[in-house]
Amino acid sequence: MKRSSQLPSSLLLALALSSAAAQEAPAPPAAAPAPPPAAAPEDPNLAALKQQNAQLAAERERLTSENAIAKERLAAELAARRAVLERATLKAEEDKALVASEFEVARQKADRDMAALRLENEKLLLESAIAKNKAEMRLSELRLQETESRTEITRLATLIEQREKELAASQYAEAKPAYPIHPLEGKTLVISDRRISLNGPIMTSTADEVSDRIAYFNNKAPALPIFIVIDNSPGGSVMAGYKILKAMQGSEAPVYVVVKSFAASMAACIATLADQSFAYPNAVILHHQISSGSFGNLTQQKESIQETEEWWQRLAGPIAAKMGISTEDFIKKMYGKASTGDWSEFADKAVDLKWVDHIVDEIRETAQLKHPDLAAKPAPALIPLRSATLSGSVPYLTEALDDKGRPCMYLPRPNPKDVYYLFNPDGYYRLP
Repeated sequence: MKRSSQLPSSLLLALALSSAAAQEAPAPPAAAPAPPPAAAPEDPNLAALKQQNAQLAAERERLTSENAIAKERLAAELAARRAVLERATLKAEEDKALVASEFEVARQKADRDMAALRLENEKLLLESAIAKNKAEMRLSELRLQETESRTEITRLATLIEQREKELAASQYAEAKPAYPIHPLEGKTLVISDRRISLNGPIMTSTADEVSDRIAYFNNKAPALPIFIVIDNSPGGSVMAGYKILKAMQGSEAPVYVVVKSFAASMAACIATLADQSFAYPNAVILHHQISSGSFGNLTQQKESIQETEEWWQRLAGPIAAKMGISTEDFIKKMYGKASTGDWSEFADKAVDLKWVDHIVDEIRETAQLKHPDLAAKPAPALIPLRSATLSGSVPYLTEALDDKGRPCMYLPRPNPKDVYYLFNPDGYYRLP
């Protein structure tokens, strides 16, 4: 046993393998027993050889036994190792199967998760598409509503514009100005848009405006009459008035003067010396001597009086000549009519004096084609108030308080030769 333990592992492995092969291989058929040898004298060498053979056989048997034991041990060891290996293999296979199973489970779970994610993605995409479609539909609805709203707004704007245009058009007359060569039709005077207003004090600017318009109307149509319409004028500068007279006299087109309310002094001179003049019966015409103030020494004052006298002759001379009297008689009649020398007559009386040529009952303003309310109205004049309860200024025709705290309304100062004709029992209406 001690010797067999010292055999190399490779030999033991070979022996084990050969033993296993021997065990696995079929055993050869047993040989037939040999016939017993014939007795012969035993040779010592042969005996030693036999003894040696017997020893070798014994040794072989021992070795065979030890080999068999080693083989058994090797087989047992190999079986144990095989069992271990098989168990390891089985364990590995089991682990592999478990891993594969777990992997398959994980894969299936991943597939399920992916499928769920795909479904969720498809759901989200579908929901997104639905939401997008809904948004587009809503946007389309909003655009449709906006289009309808814009259409309605456009329709309303068009309607409003049309109404405004109709309203604006209604503020204008569809007629056209009349341009008769002979504007007086019985007691009716027809005035065209060749019309020049002459109101208020006559100043240099007034003369420029009137002269420029006379020139314009002459350049436009020299055969049609021009109308200078005086509503209310107290007269003014002799130089400015003379410029107007010369523009009238130099006009190729006839220049007619129309007095509606009041023409005094230079305005009366313009009306009297016109080609033809027209007036309402109750219009007032007033003539008087020109007046001026002088300063300086006596020589300068005499020179100023001479210049004033010259102006008077140049203006009053033609008027007196038209009346058929001298300038001196004209002056006498002025002071014979009024101590102040302010000779005023209503137009229906002034026509006899040749201050006015024609009396009319109606004046047709054919150029008045725009509603008067469309014209800008001047701001009302302000008057100072002397009141303990209200200080400052207020416009005319605005209720205020007097110095005793009583309500009142101040009237504008009337024009010369004009008076108020109103019912005022409690003194509510007052003059400043």
